Amino acid sequence: MRTIDFTPLFRHSVGFDRLERMLDSAMRLDDGNSYPPYNIEQVGDDKYRISMAVAGFAEEDLDVTVNDGTLTVTGKHEGDKDEDVVYVHRGIAGRAFERRFQLADHIEVKDGVLENGLLHIELERVIPEEKKPRKIAIAGGQKLVESKAA
Repeated sequence: MRTIDFTPLFRHSVGFDRLERMLDSAMRLDDGNSYPPYNIEQVGDDKYRISMAVAGFAEEDLDVTVNDGTLTVTGKHEGDKDEDVVYVHRGIAGRAFERRFQLADHIEVKDGVLENGLLHIELERVIPEEKKPRKIAIAGGQKLVESKAA
């Protein structure tokens, strides 16, 4: 396994340990769990969409939850609907799954829609007012320091 040292990138930063851990984990090899396939799209300046291919799953078979900065999508069929069916070839996977996404700070899950076998989850970055950039005024002139002579 190839390891990349991100130390030079963090030389001029303070408090970005979480970001460093996330980059490090992203560089690790995939754990082999690629089901269901998904896309992550940026659809605006602060808006994102996760689209997951969940063919064969109905709305009641899917569960989307957010807990402590982690978005979890779970799919599970309630009972075997096609137990009398004899397949010659079965290429559409219908197995249960759980997919987790680590959300960055200030990302909120806004909506979820199941459409044509795709589950679309809308995300938005909502930065609180106190965290937004602000301009700091710089006063001109000199400050004199008076010293008291004894």
